[in-house]
Formats: sequence, structure tokens, C-alpha cells
Amino acid sequence: MEIRKSSRLVIVDEEGRLLLFLYHDEHHAPFWATVGGELKSGESYVETAERELYEETGLIQNVGEMVRERDDVYAVARSVPARWLEQYFLVEWPANRDVFAAEWTDEEKSTIQKWKWWSLDELLDNDPDLFKPEWLPDLLRSVLHKQRLSNESL
Repeated sequence: MEIRKSSRLVIVDEEGRLLLFLYHDEHHAPFWATVGGELKSGESYVETAERELYEETGLIQNVGEMVRERDDVYAVARSVPARWLEQYFLVEWPANRDVFAAEWTDEEKSTIQKWKWWSLDELLDNDPDLFKPEWLPDLLRSVLHKQRLSNESL
């Protein structure tokens, strides 16, 4: 089975909300997932994360720490199932910045329907199957808890 590598972005704004894109393709019912994409030849996970951050949101900045890894088999858009090795990086979204599609590919334009900032309560109040992977609410809870502890120690 083909192995594909991807960087994913856990983008959190100053209100503690997570940015997710609504995807729809021929493999799945519509679902919400993080910003991110596949590594290009010679790229590291961090380099891919920073490139994808700009291409998909218009933000140019260094990404933060890796907060999660994932090893799973699935298909995206028009691809066949593959083993995906993903690393999730934290990005703290600056205040007063708008999201815009800086350099979306044709595939992204056809599969990404819209984006939304989700609070933890909104994530928890919805069916977990709406999110890929389904543990995104738990990941946001963990990130917010860690941020709260960090702020208290200052």
C-alpha cells in the first residue's frame, strides 16, 4: 500500500476556537477537517505545514509545536486508499486576521466547501462523525488545557 505523508494544522484563535474546513468528495459524506496537505518531494513536515498554512489560509508565520501524530488508512478526494502518516502542528492565529484562499489547487477548490471557527462546545455538541479524525474535539480540549496551564504559570 502506498505511504503518503501529510502535515495538518491545529489553528486556534484568541477565543480558543479551532479553524476547520468542510470537505466533500466522492469517498465521504461532507466532513470537517483541519487545514493541511501532503509533503512535496524534499519537504519536511514543518516546511509543508508552513507552506500549507499560507496556501490555504493566507497566513505567513512559523508553526508551533507538533501536538499529535496519526497513522491511518484512508482515501482523499480522487485518490485510492493509502497509509497516511500525519503530523499535527499548533498554530496560534493572530487577532484581526482574515482567512483567505491564497493558493488553492483545483482539487481544493472542488472539495473544500467553506471554513468555520469552532468552539469546543460546538465541537462537542455535534456528531463526532462530522469530524475527520473524530478525535478533533479532544485535541482542541488538550490544546486549550495546555494553553491555560501555560498562561497560569506566567
